[in-house]
Amino acid sequence: MRPPVPQRTHRRLLAATATAALVLGGLAVTTTSAAQAAPVGAGSYTTTPVGPLPGGCGNIATNPRQFATAAAPPGPVPTNDWWSSLLWKRLNCSFSEPLHAHPVAYQPVTDGLGFSATSTATITGTATGVGEYKYPYVEDIRVGVTGLGAPNVLVDDWTDWTVTPYWSDGSRTLRATIGHGLPFTYFRSSGGDALINVTGGSPTIWSNSGNAIGFTVRGHDYVAYAPTGATWTVSGGRISSNLAGRGYFSVALLPATTDATARSQLANTYRTYAHAHVTGTRVTYTYNQATSRVETQYAFTTTPREGTETRTVVSLYPHQWKALTGATPITPTYPSPRGRMKVLTGVAEFRTSMQFHGVLPEVPAVATGAGADLTTLRQHLAAVRSNPMDQRGNDTYWTGKGLGRAARIAEIADQVGDTETRTAALNAIRSTLTDWLTASPGETERLFYYDQRWGTLIGYPASYGSDQELNDHHFHYGYYIAAAATLAKFDPAWARQDQYGGMIDLLIRDANNYDRADNRFPYLRDFDIYAGHDWASGHGAFASGNNQESSSEGMNFANALIQWGQATGNTAVRDAGIFIYTTQAAAIHEYWFDVNDENFPAAFGHNNVGMVWGDGAAYATWFSAEPEMIQGINLLPITGGHLYLGYHPAYNSRKYAELVRNNGGEPTVWQDIHWQFLALGDADAALTKLRANPGYTPEEGESRAHTFHWVRNLAALGRVDTGVTADHPLAAVFNRNGARTYVASNISANPLTVRFSDGTQLSVAAGRTATSGAHTWSGGSGGGGVPPTPGPTPTPTASPSPTPTPTNPPSSSPTRYLLSGGGLGSAGTAGSTTVSSAGGGNYDGTPRNPVVFTATGLNFNHSGGQTAFDLQLDAGTAVGNGVQVRISYDLTGDGSWERVETYRYFATDPVTGWENYTQAAGLHSSSGSLGNLRGGTVRVEVWSAIGNAPSTLGIGNRSVVRLPFS
Repeated sequence: MRPPVPQRTHRRLLAATATAALVLGGLAVTTTSAAQAAPVGAGSYTTTPVGPLPGGCGNIATNPRQFATAAAPPGPVPTNDWWSSLLWKRLNCSFSEPLHAHPVAYQPVTDGLGFSATSTATITGTATGVGEYKYPYVEDIRVGVTGLGAPNVLVDDWTDWTVTPYWSDGSRTLRATIGHGLPFTYFRSSGGDALINVTGGSPTIWSNSGNAIGFTVRGHDYVAYAPTGATWTVSGGRISSNLAGRGYFSVALLPATTDATARSQLANTYRTYAHAHVTGTRVTYTYNQATSRVETQYAFTTTPREGTETRTVVSLYPHQWKALTGATPITPTYPSPRGRMKVLTGVAEFRTSMQFHGVLPEVPAVATGAGADLTTLRQHLAAVRSNPMDQRGNDTYWTGKGLGRAARIAEIADQVGDTETRTAALNAIRSTLTDWLTASPGETERLFYYDQRWGTLIGYPASYGSDQELNDHHFHYGYYIAAAATLAKFDPAWARQDQYGGMIDLLIRDANNYDRADNRFPYLRDFDIYAGHDWASGHGAFASGNNQESSSEGMNFANALIQWGQATGNTAVRDAGIFIYTTQAAAIHEYWFDVNDENFPAAFGHNNVGMVWGDGAAYATWFSAEPEMIQGINLLPITGGHLYLGYHPAYNSRKYAELVRNNGGEPTVWQDIHWQFLALGDADAALTKLRANPGYTPEEGESRAHTFHWVRNLAALGRVDTGVTADHPLAAVFNRNGARTYVASNISANPLTVRFSDGTQLSVAAGRTATSGAHTWSGGSGGGGVPPTPGPTPTPTASPSPTPTPTNPPSSSPTRYLLSGGGLGSAGTAGSTTVSSAGGGNYDGTPRNPVVFTATGLNFNHSGGQTAFDLQLDAGTAVGNGVQVRISYDLTGDGSWERVETYRYFATDPVTGWENYTQAAGLHSSSGSLGNLRGGTVRVEVWSAIGNAPSTLGIGNRSVVRLPFS
């Protein structure tokens, strides 16, 4: 947690010389050839780099298309995909990390393309602690061209869920089209015979007739299809064909079967489509507001290399086949890290139909007989009035968390008529967003930079790799967009395109560009269209493929699009949000929660995971091994847009029970997040826990006011009722003991009638949230105050800059630098020391071979604040390192430690250069309490919690601890 810092507003950028105009969603935007500034309405972004930028192998930093061929699609390069390490080479500068397409995984190498069809999960860890299941890349075969020795692999093409790697050694070439759900891999080659090297053991040939050969490797059945007139020759572990000089072939993985006849029938069925090469994929979606359904079409473009067949074979993930319409899968199925994949043969498209159950700006204030509880809520609101954001850091993520907190406070304060708190929260949101959405030449903080080469908008200060790795833009920017949607309800002038709405639209387009015609950003950057969920890593350069931890923060982005689109009348944004939200909700229930107990391996032992990887999933996080955080990271933030967490209410109690089991008792951190999740399944139990623990510490983006409002009202409303839908996106139904409550929010300026699928109608006044029934907070407004008349948006002015920390603080200063020799004192000469490796072990929370720094004889008065620190770390190119710090206070110097604070470890990146580990990582654990130092001692211990390589710690004037004393 970082302390708030004084805010410095940014003046609107002035256009430089040689300006040009382009159209941004109907809004004229000025760009500059001097790459200095670009106004967008009243806001602006900079086109001059102000901080670290994406990087990787060769000159990719300045040329992201370095590893694309001239034939590759024009426009911005896609990132955050399952195949990103092929184009964005960051660690493997010649080829890529394994590409987990499903049902096949691939590994490009110098002589071709490796295939893996791992069908049995590898499970590590325990059923009560950190653990994971993986379907790791284990090569069966390698497909290429005789004699091929390419120095690298390039990208020749990409579509919505396929990619085409390209090899050339000057004499031979190979192209291979691979994709999600494709049992076929389609090849074009030149300069030699097609060659299949069996690398996973001796092949069993079970069919070799004409142009098709069937063989089994490691229990996996493959068929290679050459052109008509060609044959295959087998020599040991090598299978080759001259392709009758026609230069194309395909290789298919068959669904597993122990029946030889069924296997032959499958091979013959696949033969029909073997030469209809998939050359394009495309998604289209529609939101039918009247029926509240999302209809999605997944279409394939094929090129017949021979014959006239244009249909193909595809396999569907569980979230797809469970919503499939108009087609029937065949059997058997494919195993995958996401569960069983079902097969469709002879299709040019398939369609799914999913129910959208609605979202709300916030749950309504309806608690019956709540006089005393209303008083409690008002007290909680008054307590946060002076600091509604409670911002813990100055970067994009922690600013976003603060904005999210303030938005929740504004929504609930409005519902209960607390206009003073609502105004304070809205003012905090307005001033913060206005600051970030404007930029001035020469400034480097609290602004956005557009990089045309990468097609991305980066906020600075960045965090968690959002700059150098393009990680997590949907996580960070979702908070900004959601807060802007709340502000837009009360200050619609601020949200106009010619004010700050244009900049919000750019944040949306960067993370998930919904407009295919906009060539400044890749289409749906962070959202994997076929997998149905986001990916967090920009480059995905991991052996396990790409990954995503906080699915709920991804849903926060999707909900933000719905809320913003509805508030501003932009149905394209709204419908994109509904498509992402509905699809991803289904994926989360399948792949993060496995609510039907069908997809996780039976021996895994967990009913939820913290992270989904390309090759599996893990009950773990990047930052903590604590069960509360492993489970909680896929719940926060709790908002009216997170009602999907209540679609399977019985599961909520099961998940909470696992948390208690694995934690060895009730949660001790992030209790509010877990109580709010439990409330969607068993609100009475959640309310009992909340009332019994009034002294809990709120999660960094939460407030006591919001948690109490959420849990208390759900205890009155009951569970989310998915059996009834509405013809309005901001509507939901709840059911308590068979009694339904209908809720709808109208954020427009005109009255609205909402019709529910069971015939119920609800009239909603302008600017109000309406509920069926008479149960409301005693003395409240019934949920949904009338929007205030907005005043003029204040013109940003420069605030005084914070006083800098002296380079050499006096010896009596509570600001202490980590010094050579193990001291804590005034700044010294810049230097470094080594933090020894964890040796592959896990020492999270337990110091092992720490580097120790100590100050003694200290006399300070406790100021009531919290410890702050900023440690410079560098793990070089080492992958998987995590460094941890513990700070201990002996208040009287008698050898007993009255206060011990252990912070969550900091996961360093594999890129040479300093990174900053601060208190924003949050506490792993703490004990005791602080008081005045009288001849006291402070000790700082730094060690490697995880990893196989040492790390470097900056000392002298590089790493500092700011003690909470005066």
